Amino acid sequence: QVQLVESGGGLVQPGGSLRLSCAASGFTFSSYYMSWVRRVPGKGLEWLSDINSGGSSIYYADSVKGRFTISRDNAKNTLYLQMNNLKPEDTALYYCARLKSAYDYWGQGTQVTVSS
Repeated sequence: QVQLVESGGGLVQPGGSLRLSCAASGFTFSSYYMSWVRRVPGKGLEWLSDINSGGSSIYYADSVKGRFTISRDNAKNTLYLQMNNLKPEDTALYYCARLKSAYDYWGQGTQVTVSS
């Protein structure tokens, strides 16, 4: 069955960095667009970034452009999100999701807390 497992979250000070990973299994990872999405407490879901199957087309939300970098390693079936210059407003539960015509599979999420 399809599984997406995020890791790499934690507590970081403002200005710090984290690298999130999403390990995929149960499907042909290299055939799918993948995305990162986050949920801020008390708010809705915020789309952050998409990457196409080969990694050549990448899109970012304005809120993270220039600070976050999405990437993938199709040989390792893993999606990444490098997050730099983190801000308190980046505090959220971060999810990876498989994108077909819609987000059809999600991971369980990894918590990122940015606080001094």
